[in-house]
Amino acid sequence: MRDQLYEDVCRLALPHGRMVGTRGHSEARAYLLQRIHALALEPYARGAYEFPYSVGEVKLTNVLARLPGARRSLPPLLIAAHYDTCGPMPGADDNASAIAIALGMVEPLRIRELHRDIIFAFFDGEEPPHFLTDSMGSTYYYEHQRDEPIHAAVVLDLLGHDVPLPGLENLLFVLGMESDEDFATVIERTEPDDALRIVAVPNAFIGDMSDQHVFRLHQRPYLFFTCGQWEHFHLPSDTPDKLNYEKMEHMARYLVEVIAAVCAEPLAGPFEGYDSEQRELALMRKHAGQLAKQLDMALTGRESMEQFVQTLVARYGLLTDR
Repeated sequence: MRDQLYEDVCRLALPHGRMVGTRGHSEARAYLLQRIHALALEPYARGAYEFPYSVGEVKLTNVLARLPGARRSLPPLLIAAHYDTCGPMPGADDNASAIAIALGMVEPLRIRELHRDIIFAFFDGEEPPHFLTDSMGSTYYYEHQRDEPIHAAVVLDLLGHDVPLPGLENLLFVLGMESDEDFATVIERTEPDDALRIVAVPNAFIGDMSDQHVFRLHQRPYLFFTCGQWEHFHLPSDTPDKLNYEKMEHMARYLVEVIAAVCAEPLAGPFEGYDSEQRELALMRKHAGQLAKQLDMALTGRESMEQFVQTLVARYGLLTDR
């Protein structure tokens, strides 16, 4: 898998970027379609993979495909990774890394023969000036292109780099565990080995960093996985050579387990209808407790967790919205 992850990132991380309306944007979409066909994914709806829309003179396209499950009448689970870039940047980490991981999960998920469909959504228009507007690809999809209810959304963004925290480079943050109580069971049952450390952060601590936005607004269960921001975020230096492909491979294998577990849970709600504090505390103490101790911060409850996260944001630039 690691070689394919590297190839996908290199093919997508064009030096001139994938900014909406540019040649690189079209080239990236063409490569996505090539990979989708090679993986034998079904069209999302009406025989189509490409779902264009316009904002004035600006033309955007969501790329959507489907992995069939055994019970096709069930609401599908959606895996999202945006494919545009913020300006003429290579965007290896933002967001070719997440696209590569999503594509890398197709065959392992197919082998699982899950009982509900999986939608692979490669959204357009995640970056400014579309970010958190009606023209954001995920928002446009949900409000105008969606064909059925969504069981849950698993959103991937900024997944290729080592987290810039000393001794905690293999951290992976998950936001949204609070959106449905069954997610606590999912995260507990799928916790990976020492290759990854999972820390749950309430979405409210950070705000909507990516395509989880529209699902949260419509009170659909969601999980957002990210390694946060780093020194190459939205810069020309965000190139394929900077990424950790071994970590990406571990994340792909872990996320397959998460997807399979989420597919099996009822997610009956109510949305944000339980207190996730103790489970978040347990993960934060287990995987970041030593760092909190070094910073002379006690992890005792929701308020102290938020103070700790905000300290990491201020000191290391992690988990900020744009």
